[in-house]
Amino acid sequence: MIKSIKKVNTFVLDFYKTKNSEKITYHTYQHTLELVKSANKLIKKSDFNTSETVVLQMALLFSNLGYNLDYKNPFEKNIEILEEYFVNESEHKELKEDISGCLQVLLTKTPATDLEKAFLDIYFSDFGRKKFLKRNSLLRYEINAFSNEKLSEYEWIAYQIGLLTNHKYYSDYAIMNWQPTKRKNLASLLKAKSKLEKVDEKERLKAKYKTKYKNESPERGIQTLYRVALRNHIKLSDIADTKANILLSVNAIIISLVLANIIPQLDNPSNRFMILPTIIFVTFSIISMIMSIKATQPNVTRGEFTQEDLKNKNVNLAFFGNFHKMELEKYQSAFSNLIKKKEDVYDTLTKDLYFLGSVLDSKYKLLRYTYLVFMSGIIISVLVFAIAFIYRDSITI
Repeated sequence: MIKSIKKVNTFVLDFYKTKNSEKITYHTYQHTLELVKSANKLIKKSDFNTSETVVLQMALLFSNLGYNLDYKNPFEKNIEILEEYFVNESEHKELKEDISGCLQVLLTKTPATDLEKAFLDIYFSDFGRKKFLKRNSLLRYEINAFSNEKLSEYEWIAYQIGLLTNHKYYSDYAIMNWQPTKRKNLASLLKAKSKLEKVDEKERLKAKYKTKYKNESPERGIQTLYRVALRNHIKLSDIADTKANILLSVNAIIISLVLANIIPQLDNPSNRFMILPTIIFVTFSIISMIMSIKATQPNVTRGEFTQEDLKNKNVNLAFFGNFHKMELEKYQSAFSNLIKKKEDVYDTLTKDLYFLGSVLDSKYKLLRYTYLVFMSGIIISVLVFAIAFIYRDSITI
């Protein structure tokens, strides 16, 4: 009998060496040996004879092989592997039916004999071990590896609870030694599930109320509108100032070049035809410079307000030009009163937005006229220069 068990063990070991899948992390050869050890403990406390002991041990050695061939139907494969084994092994062939019966119980979960009950209890002895919850991470990895969908933490805990609640021990040894630890493991899983449900409920309520109040209250939308509009106005103001500075710099360079290179040449009688085009060109450049300066020139305001202005809401506390001459205490008091009412804050922002728009309107209008003057000056100067060059012999200036 011992020789037969060794033969089966050698067969199983060779099977794992040649056909073991890398995805199998739980139902391994090591796990099979642990089941055999559990069987030895149960056998010592039971009345099984030698033949029944061999049946149990052999059945357990075959019990995990099917996972390597068909993970969804491992127990059917176990029986097929058993049949193939006994085709070549005639020794103790009379035990095949009992071994097959044990393996068949994994499918039906309805043991008929004490031997089948013991086998089923041993196979699921992990449920009653302290290390069950820790070692099950290997089972989770294995299931995920063979599944298209990964189990979430909640789904995994629910799956384990299902395993334990749908299982029962039959033998006296299992009920006395493994059932208490199994109950503790189940309690731990139920506690973990409850925690996750509370967290999920909090997150769900948080998301619900966040969506609800976000939809019901337009505060964030209003604030974003003001923020974007004010930022755009400031950006446009910067663009206008940049354009004016470019025009100012270009005209300054032009005038410098004219003063340095052209005007000294006008004393020569042959260059007198250039006097009028030069005057026109310089005049338009100077006008463009003045208009560019005017476009970037800040407006001077009185920098103070009265209680009457505050009462009539004729002052913009967000614009420095309305308060830069005020005392700090008065300004703080006015600002404190302002922020007490949401409507007053929005009114102030609206005024700030409006006056910024007014300033932008005047800036861009003046800037447009400045570019028009500069462009006109270039065109007129070139035309006058062309005419003066053509009729240079007739000019007597």
